[in-house]
Amino acid sequence: MSYKLTVGLEVHAELKTKTKMFCNSANDPFNSEPNVNICPVCMAHPGTLPVINKQAVHHVLRVGTALGSDLADFTEFDRKNYFYPDIPKGYQISQYKYPLVSNGMLAGVAIERVHLEEDTASSSHEGGSASLVDYNRAGVPLMELVTKPVIHTAEEAGAFARELQLLLRTLGVSDANMEKGEMRVEANISISKTDTLGTKVEVKNLNSFRSVERAIAYEVARMTAILDGGPGEIVQETRGWDEGAQKTFSQRKKESAHDYRYFPDPDLPKLKISEIPEFSKDALQATMPELPWEKRERYEQFGLDTSGAEFKMNPDYIEMLVSDKELGILFDKTVEKHPGLYKVISNYICSDVVGLISKFGNDGLKNITPDYLGYVVESYFKNELSSRGAKDTLAIMYAEGGEPRAIAEKNNFIQKNDIEALKKIVTETITANPTVGAEYKSGKVALIQFFVGQGMKASKGSGNPAILKQLFEEALK
Repeated sequence: MSYKLTVGLEVHAELKTKTKMFCNSANDPFNSEPNVNICPVCMAHPGTLPVINKQAVHHVLRVGTALGSDLADFTEFDRKNYFYPDIPKGYQISQYKYPLVSNGMLAGVAIERVHLEEDTASSSHEGGSASLVDYNRAGVPLMELVTKPVIHTAEEAGAFARELQLLLRTLGVSDANMEKGEMRVEANISISKTDTLGTKVEVKNLNSFRSVERAIAYEVARMTAILDGGPGEIVQETRGWDEGAQKTFSQRKKESAHDYRYFPDPDLPKLKISEIPEFSKDALQATMPELPWEKRERYEQFGLDTSGAEFKMNPDYIEMLVSDKELGILFDKTVEKHPGLYKVISNYICSDVVGLISKFGNDGLKNITPDYLGYVVESYFKNELSSRGAKDTLAIMYAEGGEPRAIAEKNNFIQKNDIEALKKIVTETITANPTVGAEYKSGKVALIQFFVGQGMKASKGSGNPAILKQLFEEALK
């Protein structure tokens, strides 16, 4: 019998507010100058008093609303006591018994709680001889979300973290960039052959979704080897993740709640959420944008394409449009004016526009407006632009700006449908290639593509390939 993996995730996300959690210092932890966004409150000078950041509380309640969670009516802040250089007070203000948010669901994973606390300072180590502490981050509003231990694969854990990042960005409460440390994931991992959970190990320092998945997979292999008779033992501890070595390493014994000696912070008021109008359920619900899973479902529900055949959008394209706000807006606004062409629109955005972004960067996206993209798509659909002409028009528009029709006309991308002009090209092409014409007539019908290619070349790409093909076939009978 194989071992059953059980994972619970703890996710910290720095919230987007003007000021820190309990003082008026700027919320700018990435300032190039260390220790400039600080004040007597976040540096814990004697006699200073904290004040709760209302916007941070509002952010967490909006997250809870999106998750379908239970929002607290009564809540309070607690002191979590521990002594590290990155905690100037000797304790962190957090929430213990009465979190702002309880329960809820995301990506099929049950949520235990979501609460607010303050971030710690950031430390750097100078070659083992000294440690430096930058307090710009100390006191930044930090949301902590804790899942229930209901995740059973590394892939499920990674998918949950990705969906949470997308939700936080959609709500505008956090940029949640993992590479900057704005979103940090910790995994509580255990394996067992029964429904009783095994010894839990917490893995920190997971700064990418792939690291989350790989750390879990590594721990499963490490624990399995021990339980199958290998050396060592599984102990409840905190382990770090070494990205270079692709393995975990022991950091310290895992603390329990009683080690932190939680107690209510006497300097902060208790909160009665129902007494604050902006925090009512109706007011919070009114702030909800279209959520990722709602947008995903909307894209999946598109009806029929222009040919009358059922068309389901490419799932990869759906994820691109859901995940990238600018691309999603471009798609939606273009489809509003060209509802029957959403198949072509999604193809051009998620293939061609995304390719241009990858090649040239994001700056040119401002040149691709819904009206301009709509013209390109409509022209392609009406055979006024060939597929190549439409792509080239988009590329020039992206790189240089300009109105698409003017670009297409200047570069001779508009397809020629003048039958007499095309007949002349057909005659000249056949006359110039008598040997190929004879081979076509002898049965090598695939050579028609050669003639169409030569015709397109002669028309400098502006000939309608469908009409050219028909004219060549008639002339070569």
